[in-house]
Amino acid sequence: MAPSNPSNGLTSLPLTNALMTKFKPAKIFKAAVEPAPSPAPGSRAPVQPRHITGLSFDDRGDQIITAAEDETFRLYNCKTGKQVPHFQFSAMPEVQLIAAFRLTKTLHSKKYGVDLPRFTHKNTAIIYASTKEDDTIRYHSLHDNKYLQYFRGHTQRVISLEMSPVDDGFMSGSMDKTVRLWDLRAPQCRGLLSLPAPPLVAYDATGIVFAVAVNHYGRILMYDHSNFDKAPFLTITLEDPTLARVSFPPRAIYMTSMAFSSSGKYLLVGCSGDAHYIIDAFEGHVLAKLEGHIGLERRRLDTPICIEPQRGCSGEEVSWTPDSKFVVGGGLDGRICVWDVQDIPPREGPVDLKLAPMRIQPLAKIDGHPGPARCVRFNPRLAIMATAGAELAFWIPDQTADADEVAKELLRKAGT
Repeated sequence: MAPSNPSNGLTSLPLTNALMTKFKPAKIFKAAVEPAPSPAPGSRAPVQPRHITGLSFDDRGDQIITAAEDETFRLYNCKTGKQVPHFQFSAMPEVQLIAAFRLTKTLHSKKYGVDLPRFTHKNTAIIYASTKEDDTIRYHSLHDNKYLQYFRGHTQRVISLEMSPVDDGFMSGSMDKTVRLWDLRAPQCRGLLSLPAPPLVAYDATGIVFAVAVNHYGRILMYDHSNFDKAPFLTITLEDPTLARVSFPPRAIYMTSMAFSSSGKYLLVGCSGDAHYIIDAFEGHVLAKLEGHIGLERRRLDTPICIEPQRGCSGEEVSWTPDSKFVVGGGLDGRICVWDVQDIPPREGPVDLKLAPMRIQPLAKIDGHPGPARCVRFNPRLAIMATAGAELAFWIPDQTADADEVAKELLRKAGT
């Protein structure tokens, strides 16, 4: 444990295997989504619970925004103490943490719907995608509940939306099979890529490189942001030879999200099936396969899996911790998985698609939500994890020493 900082009362808290297994819900918002309306008289269709479909922390980790199927987005405060200018985890008393989690604002978008909320670099503004009426991306002020800009151009629903980590640029991928590059300061897109299938997008931490994933072809294209109109400098093929041991022909992999590690060395590829993948972003090797969870290709456990893979309700259920030592993810059974990815062996030489990736089982499986855990995100500065489905939960590590740890400490002191 690093020494505490007396100037702000916070203690540096490194993420370790032991700490990652001790996360527990500190606050649960059971009314985070409005219930679905009652079915019409005579209707036999079951009422499906509404879910939170997306969430995002601001850059400092003070606030979180959620988007839900009730066509609202909600702003929550998760500030735990005086802010510090560098990365640091809070180790304040648990009761103070619980008191800090609160709903501060509920905003409605009944006309256009809301999905993929993303904070800009100001914690008073977000961008988000529409779900009905049109396919416009909206730039919204949370302070006075006003639209600041409309970004028109997509002709079908936006399925991937990411802010640049370094400036006011952002990217969107749509069912219209295009990627558009934008700037918050101008309504017209500044770049357009046409793909053979609906794409997913992700920036690396420098904003210099971005990735575009194309399903049905199993390809991930790596672009230099300053030369996006040129051919990709690296094309990665996502193939998993272990799938042939399950069925033949092997079932296709359906990618639903991507995220670079903090160093830019690895690319986490979230999938709707029962595995996620970690890829060497420099060379293209498929290094690891994260298993042990139930994928979100279905919405309910009692629903059979289709022959053809599909997106389902997958998309935001897996993410890195800020130090990129662990991956956290949800699943259809509501349990939260923690994978330790610190010891993935590197590969050298040409990419061999017949070489199986390292299979990694969860370090821990933590009981979480009733129903699917559709969104899992780790706070960029504090030891707080947020998960969401039919409800929203904030998690913190339980630092209360158990009986075995107390006994070991007493024996250590007795021996000195």
